[in-house]
Amino acid sequence: MQQEQHTGSQTMPQPPAMISTKDHLYLTDMLSWNLNAAKKAHFFAQFCTIPEVNQAIEKVCQMHEKHYQLILEQLNSQNKQTM
Repeated sequence: MQQEQHTGSQTMPQPPAMISTKDHLYLTDMLSWNLNAAKKAHFFAQFCTIPEVNQAIEKVCQMHEKHYQLILEQLNSQNKQTM
């Protein structure tokens, strides 16, 4: 019997039920990056005197806060599933 050789990557139809240690560490890093970016954007927005620029920076802050919350929700939902 011949074995099929797989050329190229195969997609996973469904993510695994658990997060690997490597994935968990990467998600933790992503949380840190987004929190840091949100804090920096908020800090710079406080000192910006041009209203349009201030609004753009605050929008960046909100985007990073949203990403932070989405990642945190994903981690929390994974924790509930594994318990």
